[in-house]
Amino acid sequence: MLDVLYAVLMSGLMNVYSYLSEHVLTCLIPAFFIAGAISAFIKKEAILKYLGPDVKKTISYPIASISGAVLAVCSCTILPMFAGLYKKGSGVGPATAFLYSGPAINILAIVYTANQLGFELGLARAVAAVGMAFVIAFVMSNLFKTHDEETSKNNKNTSFSDNGPKRSKWVKLSVFILLIAILVTGTAGISWALKIGIIYLFSMAIAVIMIYYYETHEVTEWGYETWDLTKKIFPILIVGTFIVGVIAYFLPPETFKPYLGDNSLLSSFFGSIIGAILYMPTLLEVPIIGTTFGYNSGVMGDAPALSLLLAGPSLSLPNMIVLFRIMKFKHWVAYIAIVVVLSTLMGFTYGMIV
Repeated sequence: MLDVLYAVLMSGLMNVYSYLSEHVLTCLIPAFFIAGAISAFIKKEAILKYLGPDVKKTISYPIASISGAVLAVCSCTILPMFAGLYKKGSGVGPATAFLYSGPAINILAIVYTANQLGFELGLARAVAAVGMAFVIAFVMSNLFKTHDEETSKNNKNTSFSDNGPKRSKWVKLSVFILLIAILVTGTAGISWALKIGIIYLFSMAIAVIMIYYYETHEVTEWGYETWDLTKKIFPILIVGTFIVGVIAYFLPPETFKPYLGDNSLLSSFFGSIIGAILYMPTLLEVPIIGTTFGYNSGVMGDAPALSLLLAGPSLSLPNMIVLFRIMKFKHWVAYIAIVVVLSTLMGFTYGMIV
């Protein structure tokens, strides 16, 4: 009995050790700073005011589809923001695209996927998620035109003020370029001495920009947003990674091979259904796919892996229960069906390509 308990404990701890040693310093820390900068320097109001039913589709669809990169939230955290949009004047298409993209295009999740599961799958996740958000907006808007017409009649103009300090676009852009450069350098296959030297130079450049072009309270807000994301997400990741290691002891990845082991349409569908039902806190879907389902060991196919990555962040059983109380029934059914079907098709297509 003690031998089994020891083996279980070591399985969980070794999974945490592997996670900490391979991904935290070079991947997650820079990604947290990027997500914090996005939260601090790109105001949500600048996005939300462009999602109404009267806004041109060429504007509302792209903004709704890429808004997830700004928010860094999970399938349940997005719900209050979606409810506000859905009930207070947004078009049903942009609102549901926003509901999907909020968790699905999480900048932390995309970076973490590429780092732990491979660049190709990370890129496929980013491209497919943006594409799916566009399709969701288009299909929902066209299925429920009457809803948008009624919403447009009942809408009252809402003003969004932007009283923040004005600065040239290159300043903001430079900060994000340098942060991304730090992330890329940290994950590059070069010597640690060279890596640290390059990161130091990029960090000094950011410091100079912060000193001369940003106000103290803005830099403080960046630090707060970064810390807020870190304290909310990182402990869950550690606990979740330990649990994943424990599960892997009792349910080795080979258990799932008959259902998720190839790139067939059925395997892709299973991946979508599993993703739609399971509740996975932000980023935890990556070690679950890599370890529990065995993607890193070659047990899980590329197609079901992508399908799960596309359906999982935006849907979960708790998420669907809450959505049932927020949305009209036909909107609820259509949204869930579209996400599952598109996730299946995207995964299957990717599986045929690779």
